[in-house]
Amino acid sequence: MKFGDFVCFEAIIPHLSATDRDGVINELINAVEKAGQLPGTDGKKLSKAVIKRENEASTGMGKGIAVPHVKHPDIKSVVAAIGKSDNGIDFAALDRQPVFNIILLLSPAEDPDRHLYAMEYIFKHLQKEKFLKFLGQAQTRQAIEDLLQEGDDDPDF
Repeated sequence: MKFGDFVCFEAIIPHLSATDRDGVINELINAVEKAGQLPGTDGKKLSKAVIKRENEASTGMGKGIAVPHVKHPDIKSVVAAIGKSDNGIDFAALDRQPVFNIILLLSPAEDPDRHLYAMEYIFKHLQKEKFLKFLGQAQTRQAIEDLLQEGDDDPDF
């Protein structure tokens, strides 16, 4: 599995408008919905599920990154959206620092393996300092998309 298999490039938001965790989740889900990747799914219901999951345990992993995620019966295939905050968002991250880069992952409840493969791929890249540095510097949708494609093409990136 690669970023190109599940990231909705049309749902990349390089400058999020939202200023809080729940607003960011709603904004990213709206972007995925607007891109046509959630057919027959109620975005508000999905947002509530992601927020409920986030309330159970924060997905703020530190280093300015959060990966809110949920497995939901209304989701048909794994899809992700990426957003960047200019000012930082309180995600109750492990290092207690604001989050600037958010990767929202939505997966079908009946396919937990694909969810795990996507999570593994995301975290593999988020552990690489070079990838994190370039993600932090990316300021446009195209720059973020190019970074993800480079991550797909070069296993060492």
